[in-house]
Amino acid sequence: MNSEKFISFKTNVDAIEIPKKFTFPFYYQPHLLAKIAANELQDYLKIQTDFKHNFGLFNANDQVAIGKMFGVLVVQNKSNEIGYLAAFSGKLEDDSYPKMFVPPVFNIRQKGSFFLKEETEISTITKQINHLLNSTKYLTLKSSFEKLQSEIEYDLSLERKKLKRYKKERKQKKEQLKPILSDKEFKKLCLKLEQESFNNRFYIKELQEYYASKIKKQGEDFRVLEAKIHHLKKLRKEKSNTLQHYLFTNYQFLNQQQNAKNLLDIFNEDNEIPPAGSGECAAPKLLQYAFLNALKPICMAEFWWGISPNSEVRKHQHFYPACQSRCKPILGHMLEGMVVDDNGLLENTSTKKDLKIVFEDDDLLVVNKPAELLTVPGKNIKDSVFTRIKKQYPNATGPLIVHRLDMSTSGILLIAKTTEVYHFLQNQFIKRTIKKRYVAVLDGILSKKSGKINLPLRVDLDDRPRQLVCYEHGKKAETLWEVITQSETTTTVYFYPITGRTHQLRVHAAHKNGLNTPIIGDDLYGIKSNRLQLHAEFIEFVHPSTKKRIHFTVPAEF
Repeated sequence: MNSEKFISFKTNVDAIEIPKKFTFPFYYQPHLLAKIAANELQDYLKIQTDFKHNFGLFNANDQVAIGKMFGVLVVQNKSNEIGYLAAFSGKLEDDSYPKMFVPPVFNIRQKGSFFLKEETEISTITKQINHLLNSTKYLTLKSSFEKLQSEIEYDLSLERKKLKRYKKERKQKKEQLKPILSDKEFKKLCLKLEQESFNNRFYIKELQEYYASKIKKQGEDFRVLEAKIHHLKKLRKEKSNTLQHYLFTNYQFLNQQQNAKNLLDIFNEDNEIPPAGSGECAAPKLLQYAFLNALKPICMAEFWWGISPNSEVRKHQHFYPACQSRCKPILGHMLEGMVVDDNGLLENTSTKKDLKIVFEDDDLLVVNKPAELLTVPGKNIKDSVFTRIKKQYPNATGPLIVHRLDMSTSGILLIAKTTEVYHFLQNQFIKRTIKKRYVAVLDGILSKKSGKINLPLRVDLDDRPRQLVCYEHGKKAETLWEVITQSETTTTVYFYPITGRTHQLRVHAAHKNGLNTPIIGDDLYGIKSNRLQLHAEFIEFVHPSTKKRIHFTVPAEF
């Protein structure tokens, strides 16, 4: 008997071989069974009437539209039938749980639940706080109180300046009169000046007490309101912490051995606090339902449906890996004991690729880095341009690596043999006097022939090493581009990076507010293929010894 959410394939999949290992969820190419399941789910999404959600598919400029990640898990039931489960990340616009999809791991929005009750109370407290903060009475009292504080502080600052001036004048008077007064007269003068000093200090003290009394009296109503707001904020924080702990302990995740762990248990292993939304992604929902209903996981895939967010690169119907911050610890527990595909992120594919020297003299090297070779050693992969050059030139005194290329990007790198050369070359990068040109093949056709992209970037803290477009915290990132050639399905372009941010060209190419056309082979922002078709082909700089500009060109191999 099939479980309630088990979906039989409409497509005949009898001839398709079942994979021997389960999908490694953080770096994969979907198995054919997962692709077919995803296609069938997408066919359903195109025509469904079970729920309401604005995915922005019909109006890309709709400000309230939001895309969503969906997932499929191919499973085998007790009758050895192959089918699949479907899930979505987060919640839908209408807060529904359509019968097509597996339920959440923990239904926080069940009618009458503790979560809804506490959420309502927290919302009520927030409304009370906002009402007080925006009330005419509070704003008037606050303005009056702050004005009084400002006036008093200004007046006291003037009096303090007078004190300093009086003190200086007394000192000068002593110095001037000491030579011409007798000891008795000078002693009398000193006593007089000390009394003046005492009187001045006493006056300031009395003035401060007067102002303190005035602030206390006039600010009493304001402080009452402030205390009330502080109490409400403290109460809200306490309730939020209680609710958070409730959620963390009630989200219980199973693995194949039916061992359960809650979010606190899972994330406490790394001394981390579970990020917001942990457990609400598609992958944990799918595996949880499979383990609860004796369904054997075969393979899985997740895809984006709808408009891309403003910050991220998400393409409609494209497959994406599970996120790192929320899903990695959870899935690490849920996949325990299962035979899983190897982690492709740890595979070193560059060991047989040569690092070619384009130019060499006593000061520097110009090398042609192959794709998939790291510029510097990574956490798990040590083979890199740095380690190879260090081995080949053990007597080099410089930091060697002047600038970097992404692991997947091929092309020209400058290597400094001495510290002095390193600083000379790096200074040119800092001042942006070095000229660089990249060539890339884009997976699509561009309507314009050239332009400039200005999208500030920062790392995605929830899903490293991906980058986000962020106008609030991102660093300035600018790229000039021009079309070289076009085919029926691709566009070859030159990129001229003005800045040098991580993944800058890749994000600027793929983002909807950039070229909206990812580079071919981009496994982070596009579709994975044999290689990323991005190559640093040209560089021009001032030589550290001759002080003349020199340039090098290394054509791309794609």
